[in-house]
Amino acid sequence: MSRSIEERLQRLEDLEEIRDLVKDYARHLDVRDFDAYSALFARDGEWAGASGRAATPAGIKGMLEERITPRVEAPGETHFHLIADPQIVLDGDGATARTTWALIVRGADDTPVLRFYGHYADTLVREDGRWRFAQRLTYTDVPDKPPV
Repeated sequence: MSRSIEERLQRLEDLEEIRDLVKDYARHLDVRDFDAYSALFARDGEWAGASGRAATPAGIKGMLEERITPRVEAPGETHFHLIADPQIVLDGDGATARTTWALIVRGADDTPVLRFYGHYADTLVREDGRWRFAQRLTYTDVPDKPPV
């Protein structure tokens, strides 16, 4: 199947925007910017993980404010999400992705400690011209904690 230059360029732009979305998710979560974090979800977007489930940007923001501790600056137990390049499958204005993640915390002796390791299973949608999470399922693989 031969694609036009415009179609090929649009595909590359879509992939890059989705990669940026995944990176923004980790960055906003690590600095506890729950407004920016929740804006990454579609109007009816959903998040589910070991700590619960929420829908809509406002609902997701409220869940985070209730369940996530405020950011602690160094030398306290700071958190850093490491993410691997997502595997993305585009389908028009929708997409799916699978991304590996790890949560590293600053240990008591100022060394990195791997707290959790897992993966995200995403359904994405182009909404108002921007890619957003329609659903993000957060799997904690080590220790084993599937989304609720």
